Amino acid sequence: MRLSFVRLRAQIVKELLCVLRDPKSRVILFVPPLVQLAILSFAFTLEVKNVDIAILNRDAGGAALEFVQRATASELVRRVHVATSEAEVAAMLDEQRVLAALVVPPTFSRDARRGQATVQVLIDGRRSYAGQIALGYFQTIAASAGMGISAGNVRDIAPVRHWFNPNLTYRWFVVPGLAGVLLTISALLLTALSIARERELGTFEQLLVSPCTPAEIIVAKTAPGFLIGATLALLMEATAVFGFGIPFTGSFALLFGSMLLFILSIVGIGLAISAVCSTQQQAILGCFALAIPTMVLSGFATPVDNMPEALQWLAQAIPLKHFLLILHGSFLKAMPASEVFANAWPMALIAAVTLPLAARLVRGKLQ
Repeated sequence: MRLSFVRLRAQIVKELLCVLRDPKSRVILFVPPLVQLAILSFAFTLEVKNVDIAILNRDAGGAALEFVQRATASELVRRVHVATSEAEVAAMLDEQRVLAALVVPPTFSRDARRGQATVQVLIDGRRSYAGQIALGYFQTIAASAGMGISAGNVRDIAPVRHWFNPNLTYRWFVVPGLAGVLLTISALLLTALSIARERELGTFEQLLVSPCTPAEIIVAKTAPGFLIGATLALLMEATAVFGFGIPFTGSFALLFGSMLLFILSIVGIGLAISAVCSTQQQAILGCFALAIPTMVLSGFATPVDNMPEALQWLAQAIPLKHFLLILHGSFLKAMPASEVFANAWPMALIAAVTLPLAARLVRGKLQ
């Protein structure tokens, strides 16, 4: 496969001009992903905050007042509804005015002096996930005060240390992963539209009669997705570090090398889609047909280990799954080089398969 540097440079410049010469195209390529990263990082969260709770305190002692103050002092609680009877508590839960209710018994302060105080917590089962988070929060407070929850005493629960995210700041986990997802969609779309755009505009035949070889055309078609994807990835990483204040503890060189492998694997998939599609609309639909399963199976929203074994094997063929591990490890865990390489070689293998396959498909269209 012989490549002429002069012809290849001309082809790459031509491809970049097709994408970037329109000011609107430049804006669409860079601004929406960064805006989405900024907005979705706040929207896509599993943290439970700003919930309403009800409190029925039947004990006027100091221990009961202290527990109530601790329970209501967190950012978890937005508004506290003071109840005067169990019927009122039940009505609040039935009407979904509160997520949880604390019922402090009359003997709470006396039992607290003996280390046997318990509090009843009622949770709205219709909001099970948020209710479990709230229950865990109240259990932690009770354990720290030597008290208990009515389901059982929790004084013997050992404290949990979160090594890589001590304050459980959910944005530290979401922003790097969201950057990987947005980068996948952008690079995939940009490459998938390349050949389909030539066919739709009627310039595909000009490529057939040009002096450029099929190899040069294929390399030139991958250049915009690779270069623009790398630039967008750097902008997103800078936004994560300087915009959101997420600590970066790993090696930037290792992350950058892994990012290039990841973009190469995505570009190969996008080029294969572009080769089999006749119009840009088909290419866009093909990208979205792959984008949703890619995001779900990558482990971005749900752990891959919780999936059926067949889907776990399928997830190994998704570049985003391996890149997310490197992203999270580089930002929060100071991932060593051995772990980076362990997750980088599958992406290299995927790129080694998708790029030749895409080249063969494109070559078949050009000849």
